[in-house]
Amino acid sequence: MYMVAEANYGGRVTDPKDRITINVILEEFYNPNMLKKNHKLTESGIYFVPDEGELVSYQDFLRNEMPAVDHTEIFGLHDNAEITSAINITNEMLATALSLQGEAASSGDGKSQDDILREIATDLLAKIPKNFDIEAASKKHPIKYEDSLNTVLQ
Repeated sequence: MYMVAEANYGGRVTDPKDRITINVILEEFYNPNMLKKNHKLTESGIYFVPDEGELVSYQDFLRNEMPAVDHTEIFGLHDNAEITSAINITNEMLATALSLQGEAASSGDGKSQDDILREIATDLLAKIPKNFDIEAASKKHPIKYEDSLNTVLQ
């Protein structure tokens, strides 16, 4: 298990505490229990080790048995973490929507709220960078073992 951690992450993860963390995480997956039939990976049993089989059976397992949206328990978090995350996302979204309404009613220059929103949208579109050419970047910065930055860039 330690050899896998060092071989896969040893050259990229240099902080000693991060390396220890990776080993601890991998201990959850490299242990004799993983060989047991339908070994539960979480308390609820939603996440479990599939039966041994051909590649197609694993693909079917992932497609049909695994949740489309990961539950917080798979990350070792309490269910409240999902609620907190949803509340924060909602608050950010509503704050953004409210900021767009803002001072339209008090505008003294004769512009309608639609005109102001159109100006804001046009300004935002002008600030968005051009589409990134992934193919050109992968040719210019090929993934190599010696250069982990290229892995990150890709």
